Amino acid sequence: MAVTTPSDPAATAMTTNGPVAHLRWFVMALFFTFGGITSLNDVLIPKLKHLFTLSYGEAMLIQSAFFLAYLLISLPAGMLVQRIGYMRSAVAGLLTMTAGCLLFLPASQSGLFITFLAALFVLASGITIVQVVANPLISALGNPATASSRLTFAQAFNSLGTTVFPYVGAMLILGNLAKIDQAGLVDAAVRAAEARVIDRTYVGIALALTIVAGVVWLFRNRLVEARQPVTNPLKSFDLLKRPRFAIGTVALFLYVGAEVAIGSLMTNYLMQADTLALPAQSAGERLALYWGGAMIGRFIGAELLRRFPPANVLLSVAVGAITLIAISTASTGHLSGYTLLMVGLMNAIMFPTIFSLASEGLGIRAAEGSGIICMAIVGGAVIPPLTGLVADETTLRMALIVPVICYAGIMAFARYCRTHPVIS
Repeated sequence: MAVTTPSDPAATAMTTNGPVAHLRWFVMALFFTFGGITSLNDVLIPKLKHLFTLSYGEAMLIQSAFFLAYLLISLPAGMLVQRIGYMRSAVAGLLTMTAGCLLFLPASQSGLFITFLAALFVLASGITIVQVVANPLISALGNPATASSRLTFAQAFNSLGTTVFPYVGAMLILGNLAKIDQAGLVDAAVRAAEARVIDRTYVGIALALTIVAGVVWLFRNRLVEARQPVTNPLKSFDLLKRPRFAIGTVALFLYVGAEVAIGSLMTNYLMQADTLALPAQSAGERLALYWGGAMIGRFIGAELLRRFPPANVLLSVAVGAITLIAISTASTGHLSGYTLLMVGLMNAIMFPTIFSLASEGLGIRAAEGSGIICMAIVGGAVIPPLTGLVADETTLRMALIVPVICYAGIMAFARYCRTHPVIS
């Protein structure tokens, strides 16, 4: 069955040895996996911040090490897809993720913060490869006219992972945080013992990833591709001469940065006396509401994007995010805590909608475009540390001005798309 349609003759030609629906569910499983593992960073931040007595700015280096991989690995990942195809690239990404998880073993034994950063970088490198595969693949598996809706639906499974993993991770990783004797943290042996709680979690994930990689390998011939020749990766940057693609890449940078910054600070924000005054584990478990809102919003958004122009929907949720942050920073107690958690609902359709709007009209250069635009996910390495530095100099509440500026940039991209439609 042909994946492409006559309305998009420039798209990469693919055929399947079976129903397209089977491959769609496979891609959605990938979204669930890399989404869940990425969200565990929000649980790691308060744990490692406490173990290594870090400032907010230093703790946010966890996100920098992780999301730096998108800047460095996205283009090579796009070349890998061109060379060996989507399915085999997915296997390569999953095995790289497995290696990153296993590196948490020597990291915990060393008791050094920098070794955790190295493990996170390798793990994120694998996730980058998988994401470069997943985004254009789910867009190609159906009618191009409904690509935004389809990608949003797939992102809902990403959010399912980001809802489940932090809740379980908070129980496994943050459960004993309040019991740790702060005075003992100067002892590297104590740090290493507490860090072993982390490595057991990631070793379990490594085992699961190995099984998933094996299943994908068995079905590697299900997708038959008319592959394009491998191109010079530097030539891919000429796509940035297209204003819509260039502005969309910046918007994706801002979106990822804002979402990750809020999620990274959420646990500490909810622990404050003037918000919910929760212990670490309970605050970490509330992250499920932040990411769960994104999950619910993506199922709803998939339908909204079928009924309304994607640019209009994107503009509306960006305004909603700014409004909720403003209410949170200006209030206290439950209103302050839960309005910030509700920002997850506004984030729901942003990634797939920005990605689809920016990528419209790329045709056979979809894999190249995915590699370039996925580099913009490095926003998760830049914006959170900046937000952390502002928090160190002021307060967590004042630091939320950084995500507000990011959402304002997304509003500008949505307005651009409304006034500059792609001409078919």
